[in-house]
Amino acid sequence: MSQFYDTLETRSADQRTADIAAGLPGQIARAKALPGYAEALAEVDPAAVTSPEALAALPVLRKSELSKAQGARSPLGGYADLTRPGIVHLFQSPGPIYEPGGQDGDWWRSGRALFAAGIGAEDIVQNCFSYHLTPAGMMFECGARAVGAKVLPAGTGQTELQARAAHDIGVTAYVGTPDYLKIILDKADEMGLALAITKAQVGGGALFPSLRQEYADRGIQCLQGYGTADLGSVAYESPAMEGMIVDEGVLVEIVTPGTGNPVAPGEVGEVVVTSLNPDYPLIRFATGDLSAVLPGVSPCGRTNMRIKGWMGRADQTAKIKGMFVRPEQVADLVAKHAEISKARVTVTRNGEMDAMTVQIEAEAGGSVEAYAQSVSDTLKLRGQIEIVAPGSLPKDGLVIDDQRKYD
Repeated sequence: MSQFYDTLETRSADQRTADIAAGLPGQIARAKALPGYAEALAEVDPAAVTSPEALAALPVLRKSELSKAQGARSPLGGYADLTRPGIVHLFQSPGPIYEPGGQDGDWWRSGRALFAAGIGAEDIVQNCFSYHLTPAGMMFECGARAVGAKVLPAGTGQTELQARAAHDIGVTAYVGTPDYLKIILDKADEMGLALAITKAQVGGGALFPSLRQEYADRGIQCLQGYGTADLGSVAYESPAMEGMIVDEGVLVEIVTPGTGNPVAPGEVGEVVVTSLNPDYPLIRFATGDLSAVLPGVSPCGRTNMRIKGWMGRADQTAKIKGMFVRPEQVADLVAKHAEISKARVTVTRNGEMDAMTVQIEAEAGGSVEAYAQSVSDTLKLRGQIEIVAPGSLPKDGLVIDDQRKYD
């Protein structure tokens, strides 16, 4: 088995620069032809955009703008051509935001990250990303097929059945959020079931060092990837575990949050990504995530840019148990109940699990059960509910207080 997924991973700097110069103008031209980009790219000459440096002169596309455009030009806001044969699915992510998806080949490019995690044709992969509405399950389904692995399409929940299936069919690799693997392992221990999982490729949340070490102590090499529903795979770890290597199907810039201006080398900033997927040519898409470029190349021999990985959010949006919670969702929660004057979501860690507490300013007598149901309906997560006196929450502008530590 080759050490590398393909020859793209080991290109020289000169070859990579030449390939970008040859391919990027065509992608800009594809985007310019779409209604969503008609105004933003009207004055842009695609032939002149041949490098990441040239990209920096183009406007940034933010998720909020994409959502607004989707409301006006449904379902994809004019940023994708639904007549393209490569698009066969439409997905919904929290927001809601709608994304296209393909079934042929490795449309989201997840195979590269799985290959780097050592997953291949000899493996049975338990895919615990959701197959319902959001694209994550299908992303890794396609990636697993690309590396020749067999897939148990497990999705989320039903942990006892998941542990039983992993034991019965001899699952050797896990794909899903970082902490759900521990839930399955603990359930298997409780049931007296021996599992054969030795590899894991996780995403959708931070992989904390203590949890990675716990998996290592169980004989599981756990590597993490970084991607979004809109872009697919953006970066991934190799066994060298020195930062994340940028995927070959995207170009990454690190900019000052709220702007499109690149930061100085090594500084922390917002991750802005240009996709090279011809079916969905997102140009300078602002992820809202923070990271920084690592100098040099990975010791594993892959030569593309490296980033430090996910370092938090540029805004108050938080990813909790693999789901984004946004300030506008908290506002929707408050609007559902006339007696609520204010709400605040606090995110912490309980052992190796994310924990969410929702504090609600309301007069005495409010129903905890009703508020819990509204939280579940609006934030798509369950959490602890605390009713507090009106005026008692801090007046610091925060509606989502993420108290987790990532170092």
